[in-house]
Amino acid sequence: MSAPPVGAPELHDWITSHLDPLEERDPADGVQIEPEIRARFEGPPRPAAVLVGLIDRPQGCTVLLTRRADTLRNHTGQIALPGGRRDPGETPWETALREAEEEVGLDRRFVSLAGLSTPMVSGTGYLITPVVGFIREGFRLEANPDEVADVFETPFGFLMDPANHERREYDLGGGQRRGYYAMTHEDRFIWGVTAAILRALYERLYGAALA
Repeated sequence: MSAPPVGAPELHDWITSHLDPLEERDPADGVQIEPEIRARFEGPPRPAAVLVGLIDRPQGCTVLLTRRADTLRNHTGQIALPGGRRDPGETPWETALREAEEEVGLDRRFVSLAGLSTPMVSGTGYLITPVVGFIREGFRLEANPDEVADVFETPFGFLMDPANHERREYDLGGGQRRGYYAMTHEDRFIWGVTAAILRALYERLYGAALA
């Protein structure tokens, strides 16, 4: 099934129809952790959530992204979606909204939640639930310098175009290699779990087979 034109009013409903509903469920249900990822951390993965914020712009939908501060312990300087560890008793969407407020000053009143995309397990031991929400214009952002070095938008159409999904590999040692996705827009290199989350959203929306 093809999507409505980017920016069309029907786009919201079309995206929402491909997501899991907001409900009290364990995001870990059914998540398969690859052995090479599981070997990187001890104990069960820690729950986390990110906001896949889709911004309505006159020229088309964009995705809210950040560059993590160079002083952070994990994923230093990488392109990321706003998010972080879930506090006890929080739902994934409560975490995503809270973290977006803390990291970039996004007022949750401007966010209409749509649903949940495919959970991911990071090599640092986090089980990340992507929460998709539509952000209407009129919001103001202010990056928290302790966590975020830069905040910016990338066209949704670019990120959902498989021609822009680079397939790369890195060496695990012992003759083993692991593949990953990357997306380069202008001078920003999106890879790791962020690119994996965006690729998984593409696969949900367009029914693409895993590559």
